[in-house]
Amino acid sequence: MIISCNNINKTYIDNHVLKDVSFHLNEGDKAALIGANGCGKTTLLKIIMGIEHPDSGSVTFSKDLSVGYLPQNALLDSQRSMYDEVLSVKQDMIDMEKDIDDISHAMGEAQGDELDQLIHRHTKLLSEFEDKGGYIYKSEVRGVLLGLGFDESQFSQTVDTLSGGQKTRVALAKLLLDSPDLIILDEPTNHLDMSSVTWLENYLLNIRKSVFIVSHDRYFLDRIVGKVIEIEAGVSTTYEGNYSAYSVKKEMLRNAAMNAYIKQQAQIEHQEAVIEKLRSFNREKSIKRADSRVKALSKIDRLEKPVELNDDMQLTLTPRVESGKDVLHVEGLSKAFGDNKLFSDISFDLRRGEHVAIIGDNGTGKTTLLKILNEAETADNGRYSLGSKVCVGYYDQEHHVLNDDNNIFEEISDAYPNLNNTEIRNVLAAFLFTGEDVFKKISSLSGGEKGRVSLAKLMLSEANLLILDEPTNHLDITSKEILESALNNYEGTLLYVSHDRYFINRTADRILELKNHSFTEYVGNYDYYLEKKDTITDFASSVADSKNNETSKAVTESESKLDWKAQKEHQAVLRKIQNRLNDVEKKIETLEEKKESLEAALADPVNSYNSAKLNDLTAQLAEVDEKLLTLMDDWEQVSQELEEANEK
Repeated sequence: MIISCNNINKTYIDNHVLKDVSFHLNEGDKAALIGANGCGKTTLLKIIMGIEHPDSGSVTFSKDLSVGYLPQNALLDSQRSMYDEVLSVKQDMIDMEKDIDDISHAMGEAQGDELDQLIHRHTKLLSEFEDKGGYIYKSEVRGVLLGLGFDESQFSQTVDTLSGGQKTRVALAKLLLDSPDLIILDEPTNHLDMSSVTWLENYLLNIRKSVFIVSHDRYFLDRIVGKVIEIEAGVSTTYEGNYSAYSVKKEMLRNAAMNAYIKQQAQIEHQEAVIEKLRSFNREKSIKRADSRVKALSKIDRLEKPVELNDDMQLTLTPRVESGKDVLHVEGLSKAFGDNKLFSDISFDLRRGEHVAIIGDNGTGKTTLLKILNEAETADNGRYSLGSKVCVGYYDQEHHVLNDDNNIFEEISDAYPNLNNTEIRNVLAAFLFTGEDVFKKISSLSGGEKGRVSLAKLMLSEANLLILDEPTNHLDITSKEILESALNNYEGTLLYVSHDRYFINRTADRILELKNHSFTEYVGNYDYYLEKKDTITDFASSVADSKNNETSKAVTESESKLDWKAQKEHQAVLRKIQNRLNDVEKKIETLEEKKESLEAALADPVNSYNSAKLNDLTAQLAEVDEKLLTLMDDWEQVSQELEEANEK
């Protein structure tokens, strides 16, 4: 056990956020901390890190445990370049490398005993440098930055010029490279696109470290964690398994708890009715029996009513009229901002009832496309048209459709003047705005609150074509599931942009991937997309690129030399080298485990008097050491090949 939280309590004024929260993590655990927004997840992380103090309870760490923590908005303040800021994590490697160079220079002028001493120090330092990964630490820094979505052209940017999301990614890179025993991450995927999230998943899966994550990204949690710690109504419950396993167990427990509550309530009502009846007889014997039942009833440990899923946001999406079969036709749309070409000559159609997700990396133009379709942006070329009886409802991730000068009540009444006060209050109550909350200014609302107001307006629109830009941003898991249910029951047509892979998996029947300025279509959900993406050719993308080759500006010299076919061949070479590297690493891991086993056998007192056994074990150990040395050489060679291939 590396960390133990015992009976942690925390109250803010009259809000008892954490109630006797207890759980533990073992070495190698990858666990999630989940719960509704405001339930105390971030507070608990701060208590674990000593940033805040509990009212009571304790946090205990194992001896010499190193802990790294990434808060939600880890804003670095540095005038160093992004690369140098991340490289600073490897300062011990930098210092050791300098010492080695200094000793090398000194050896050139030394003689006799002094030279022997320098050679000894040099050899020792080189060995330590190699053991600590000294020959690859710069490649690691570069690989992590690339994996988290940065381009090499950005490496020289100073940290203080980066956006908040970029600074958080730099902080994440530093934490991963620092490689503490326990990595604590608060919403690590918030500022990452799909490619970067996938890279982070693979990174966390392959490191032999303990990881504790707060995240609303259910697909991410499904891939990473084997334990889920839930906070609900201030109380913690631990579930073994990933998010999907938790979801199934949670529903079973919720149903069982509700059934037990209903059954107990029925028993209590029955006993109360019997007591009332006995007392109505007004006889000494019946009154005594009634008193006896009252005493028994008072000793019952009454169950609290379980939290119901639908006690949260209530959302129903119903089109006012049915559209024609052809809902949207897009033909030859192109858009660029200066030299930044987003997409070129894209075309697609939407049919009534389709649920289509647009995916792609940050900056590819997904949001711009939705703005064009909602007349909030103009295309450079191409056209689009809506079908018969199509009524559009638009959800903007930046909530520009909301008027900051309005309060919540005014925002609804201005958009839907036919609703009376009671109807508006009922709608807002369904989205968790009650009492004086309805008079809060839009400008003062959090991202999640603005999202709920936008969803309320969307529900009232009765549109038959919904165009949604990142609708799950700022929503907690329960609210996401309610939105998913509403969209799955929606009989209209749906077109949306999202990075939420779990959401896409639940709601999409077609995916359009925006990549290389063009669309590739996948008829299915996100799992189908993952299965098929490597087998579907990017022919459309290559044609689009070749059409615009004369007018598009090449971003690097290497890209200008590689046509589409050469890129594919290069990727195949990279995969082949990576597979060789993986194979060598697996062999090294197997031999290291065998070495540990042999060393344990040699140290076992049972074998201490068996010379034949000891000789055999010693011979086996020598053979393993020899094979390990060979494999280490192979690993270094293949790693160098991979690094050189990546630089081409």
